[in-house]
Amino acid sequence: MASRMGGPDPDANPRLRLAIQNAKGANIPKDTITRNVEKGAGIGGETFVEPTYEGYAPSGIAVFVECATDNLNRTVQDVRMVFNKYGGNLGTNGSLSFVFDRMGVFEIPQGNLDEDEFTMEMIDANANEIVLEEGMFTVYVPFESFGEMQRKLESMGIEAESAGLQQIPKERTTLDLEAAQKVMKLIEMLEDLDDVQQVYHNLELTEELANEL
Repeated sequence: MASRMGGPDPDANPRLRLAIQNAKGANIPKDTITRNVEKGAGIGGETFVEPTYEGYAPSGIAVFVECATDNLNRTVQDVRMVFNKYGGNLGTNGSLSFVFDRMGVFEIPQGNLDEDEFTMEMIDANANEIVLEEGMFTVYVPFESFGEMQRKLESMGIEAESAGLQQIPKERTTLDLEAAQKVMKLIEMLEDLDDVQQVYHNLELTEELANEL
């Protein structure tokens, strides 16, 4: 998608450069990266779009689904089938705008970075939240500040391990184990669909649920 929108040259296409960086961080083979860049540029003759779908899992848990597809009819049918089969219901786009905030999320290894100095630099670049866990900074910025944060990190000579736009829930809902497992089953089946890239939800992953999973 980045290649289709901005061209296949990563030096002239920041979104593509970031996508390639994330792909390498996920150990995706170089041939696979090259093939997808060429597809986006139209070399493979395929045209991809990025639809999103919003709905509810059992117990009213909000679910936001991001896809990339060359066949919209197939994708919406597959997504609707999973919602229906596993006790959820597919809603209309925009119906979950009050549940999620679209934010930029950067994961940055701490390395030799001083926590206090780094935090101040991130706040200067409009970061909403900076979390340090197990040697990794996670920096959250408003959607409109994503490019500003990219430029800030580049100016500091810092390369994020991953970076992208995510749907962050404003609040999370806690369920008992049995109800939570039903929700996670629906999410798991959505993630197994070939066209689905990412699934976001507002279920609180309690320690009990995490251990069970």
